[in-house]
Amino acid sequence: MKQLVPLLLTALGGFVLIVAYFVPYTQSWGETASIWFDILAAIAFILGGGNLLKVQLKTISDRPPGWGYSVVVVLSFLVTLFVGLGKIAVAPSPTFPTFAWSGQYRAVGSPFWFIYQYAFIPLTATLFALLAFYVASAAFRAFRAKNLEAVLLLGTAFIILLGRTFAGVVLTSWIDPARWSGFQYLTGLRIENLTVYIMSVFNTAGNRAIMIGIALGIVSTSLRVLLGLDRSYLGKD
Repeated sequence: MKQLVPLLLTALGGFVLIVAYFVPYTQSWGETASIWFDILAAIAFILGGGNLLKVQLKTISDRPPGWGYSVVVVLSFLVTLFVGLGKIAVAPSPTFPTFAWSGQYRAVGSPFWFIYQYAFIPLTATLFALLAFYVASAAFRAFRAKNLEAVLLLGTAFIILLGRTFAGVVLTSWIDPARWSGFQYLTGLRIENLTVYIMSVFNTAGNRAIMIGIALGIVSTSLRVLLGLDRSYLGKD
């Protein structure tokens, strides 16, 4: 029963959503399934938070190298949870001014908004900024002109990177339509124009092929889950 019931619920919910999307008469079924999904997602958030505390508190108890980061995670989690759920220093809503908790916890100027705006967003921006250096170093190691494909990849990457900078614009600024009367098509050879062409034509075609492949993979994986062939979500036991 521990396996049969989850498999039946998964298959029932998945097929109901599929049928509700294609059959207008059953649209209300999909809405009901979506409501149940929101309820289960809320329960999953609670379980996820509990699991986070369990893992991090165990790390703090064992005190391996770097256990101080777990202290920061636990404190950040608890402070954010307390400020958000308690609606600390949130102004009442104009509709219900007599109720202190009627305001939005994400209102501008509230402590939760302050944490999100001046702690979470800068940390996220810093993380992605650091990823740029990792990508650049990985590209330097990977781009080796060993064959024709590698040469094309290296040349395209060089044009794209140079076309996104002011130096690339200056290098080919001498290709001016005013000077080359009758040869306006030569302006397409300017690095910034080549960058736009590569991104709008070749990159778009590649992205569409990748998205088609991802869609086919999602369909096949979803069918495996709905038919009970893939049971990894039930756990390793």
